[in-house]
Amino acid sequence: MVVTRIKPLYDQTGILKGYIDKYTGEEYGFPVIIGRKRNPYAKGWVMNSQEAMVILAKDKDIKGETHRVLWFIGGILDFENWVQLSVTEIAQELELKRPNVSRAIKLLEQKEIIIRGPKVGRSHAFMLNPEFGWKGKVKNLDEYRRRKEDQEKSESVKQQEREEICPTFPFQMVEKISQHSPEVNQLSKEFDIPREKLEKLLSYFQSIQNSSV
Repeated sequence: MVVTRIKPLYDQTGILKGYIDKYTGEEYGFPVIIGRKRNPYAKGWVMNSQEAMVILAKDKDIKGETHRVLWFIGGILDFENWVQLSVTEIAQELELKRPNVSRAIKLLEQKEIIIRGPKVGRSHAFMLNPEFGWKGKVKNLDEYRRRKEDQEKSESVKQQEREEICPTFPFQMVEKISQHSPEVNQLSKEFDIPREKLEKLLSYFQSIQNSSV
């Protein structure tokens, strides 16, 4: 037999008004179950740079509709900050004119807040600049930053090599050499030299030859 210490408590008219602990005499009212309030922002989260938010707020070029497009892009980001959505789809979602959305995206690209990615189908993929925010694991953000730093170092070394090989050369020389593109392409493949570097080398030698005449 199950023994319980909580018993129903009735008023003088016989209506249940609560419960009573039969050992202590303590009376209880009716338990009220309150459902948990739905969080309208629970579906997805993005890490944001506070400094970037201040920069955006102070930038007078970024106005109402551009802010709306930026917030919408941030709201539909996939992992690693990529989003695939056409200008037409964004315009429909925000009830904006398509040219206005195009101008907003162009401005955000100029500010390097979003980065244009490869074209998929009839529209381009876009990436939110990770310096402004990030959706994904922190270790993946660190890996992205390492790759970017390595890429910048590599480009810097290449630029330095180009300057050492050919510090200055007339633009007309490059134009003349570009006219012989089949020959340049053949030499590039034969000697395994990047076309750009080969053009600059040929321009440099040609400028030396012209100056000695």
